[in-house]
Amino acid sequence: MVTALPRFFLVRRTPTLLISGRGRAHARYTLMPAVALVVDDSMLIRYTVCRSLEERGFAVESATNGLEALLILERVLPDVIVTDMQMPKMSGRELISALKNNPKTASIPIIIVAGRGSGFDESEKRADFAIYKDIDIESQLEKALDAVMGNKGASK
Repeated sequence: MVTALPRFFLVRRTPTLLISGRGRAHARYTLMPAVALVVDDSMLIRYTVCRSLEERGFAVESATNGLEALLILERVLPDVIVTDMQMPKMSGRELISALKNNPKTASIPIIIVAGRGSGFDESEKRADFAIYKDIDIESQLEKALDAVMGNKGASK
């Protein structure tokens, strides 16, 4: 029985080298799921987005605000970040500023999740894509992932 691999798997080079009997070194490659960080203070939105990402093959970390997200980023470097804009303790705008000011996280694609009535006016140009909570999140997320991840799912 052949099972299809989830869509967003990444081939990563591990630091381990294998030495053959003839003294040749070979790099080891490992198939690993892409990692997503979901940041939203709404448990329902966080659950919906996390479940949708997991169904697409992502390993998912989640946080309820920007400060929690920064703590997670100390131990995990995700391949994509999905964040709300209005959160307690640290807003999405403040989180994006912190991400863009850090060379380690500056190039991570960011998808904003916002409510149409939240005051989000798409003026946040540092994010790669914006989706709205009030409309079918899962189909919008699929479009956003295609836009920001492209073919990285197989070749990062």
